Amino acid sequence: MNDAIQAFERHFGSSPAQTVRAPGRVELLGNHTDYNQGLVMALAVDRYISLAVAPRPDDTVELISTAYEEPARFALDDLAKDPAAPWANYTKGLLVQLRERGVRFGGFNAAIHSTVPLGGGLSSSAALLVSSALAVRKLYPYVLQADGSGESVESPAPPMTDPERMALAKACQAAENRFVGVNCGLLDHISSLFGRAHQVIRIDCLHLTVDWAPLPADLEVVVCHSGVRHALVGGEYNQLRAHCESAARSLGVEALRFVSPEALEAGRGRLSERDYQCARHIVGENDRVQRGATALEANDLATFGEFLFASHASSRDHFHNSCPELDVLVELAREHPGCIGARLTGGGFGGATLNLVHATEARSFREHIAMAYEARTGQRLESWICQVVDGAA
Repeated sequence: MNDAIQAFERHFGSSPAQTVRAPGRVELLGNHTDYNQGLVMALAVDRYISLAVAPRPDDTVELISTAYEEPARFALDDLAKDPAAPWANYTKGLLVQLRERGVRFGGFNAAIHSTVPLGGGLSSSAALLVSSALAVRKLYPYVLQADGSGESVESPAPPMTDPERMALAKACQAAENRFVGVNCGLLDHISSLFGRAHQVIRIDCLHLTVDWAPLPADLEVVVCHSGVRHALVGGEYNQLRAHCESAARSLGVEALRFVSPEALEAGRGRLSERDYQCARHIVGENDRVQRGATALEANDLATFGEFLFASHASSRDHFHNSCPELDVLVELAREHPGCIGARLTGGGFGGATLNLVHATEARSFREHIAMAYEARTGQRLESWICQVVDGAA
């Protein structure tokens, strides 16, 4: 948070009025299941996007980021994309959604600092959207109802309820879908808002319910960055969603959540090969999340870890959202006796792997995988031990 405050003071010559931060997330199990109305398990982790903000007397917003040299400055009556500052599109898209929901707000200055690795698969985009929404809520208090409608309220805004968190997650998703152009689901935004320290977030994306389960205390969450930066606005993500939706239509269901492994095989002849492969991944992932939850509750870590490895294999072989570097990382993780499971996390096409490692072996694991990855690829490996934390505040 101090970095955002210092950046604000340097650029704007005054102290911020408010600060907020939102965590990134690691997808534990359930890859691309969210927009298929499926099941997913996630963790909010201690990599944050922080905002330091202050109101302005006019209808202008000026954003600066410690990750970019040039600021973004725009009028509230001209919320249009700017190719020179695409990173500002997330905040702009969020403002559009708040306005459509009936929230009134004025201009503001904001300094943004991120410890979420950009393009690393830990959802810096959702963390920026959520932190932007909370920053506006502090400066220009509002409440969102469960039906998505909003209203401005007297300061300070009341504590956020779970129904409002879900409504805010939907607003953030809409900003990413409609303004930024990534046809994502709700996983990332829910994870950033509903995280609990030391807890696995379990999300049912059909019924939009959330519950939590303990993450075993003797495990560390190690994230290994492949060095391949993914950019989901490139179109691959949207293409995968289109294949999934095409498969659902061909099978006569609203979403792949309603398809069992047996029904998929019975209906395979109605699908193109690519639609079938994508559906096979999603149907398998929903099954793995259900069985994985049972294994985790029973503290059967060996079985849970195998579901992680199987998830990655399906991403690689069926969904085709892995890449050679991610595959190498998972292969190397499997070699280490301290690792119970590993898989790509997030949208794919680069980014990072999630590794669940016995705490006593975490240092040895990181040393092993760093040396072996550089030997195999010629690239230096960055890795982090991530703490599982509470959601945005």
